[in-house]
Amino acid sequence: MTDARFEDGVDTPLRLRAESAEDLAVISALLQDAVAQVADVAWTPKHRRLAVLVNRFRWEDANAAARERRPFERVRAILAIDGALGVRTNGLDQTDRDMVISLLAVAFEPGEDGTGIVRLTLAGDAEIAVPVECLDVTLADVTRPYAALSGKAPGHPD
Repeated sequence: MTDARFEDGVDTPLRLRAESAEDLAVISALLQDAVAQVADVAWTPKHRRLAVLVNRFRWEDANAAARERRPFERVRAILAIDGALGVRTNGLDQTDRDMVISLLAVAFEPGEDGTGIVRLTLAGDAEIAVPVECLDVTLADVTRPYAALSGKAPGHPD
């Protein structure tokens, strides 16, 4: 038996779960440059869940796409934060449901006894902070990949 390789998962939908800060770093890397509309952010207090439907750039396929000279891809995915105790936003106009948000990073600030805050850092100095009773975050692709409309990978000039 051999270990799974990163390349083995390229053509299958992602379904990942984070229960530690290290796990969340993987999800954060895969969500870098994901975009959504404010309307795609759903807080359900009864279920203690914040869910965001994003258009995620397929970083795991970017090198192969460039090498094969084929279009870069995006895929619709759901980021779900369970065990959420509330949601706070900063720099985000929640009334502008059509506003596009760009996700830069997802991080966990630990508190006492497993609690903490999951922070979604957005472009434009905006943030969504989610106090949680424990770290329980999932990322699941929900559509087939499609060609990125821009035709190129997101750039990060210095």
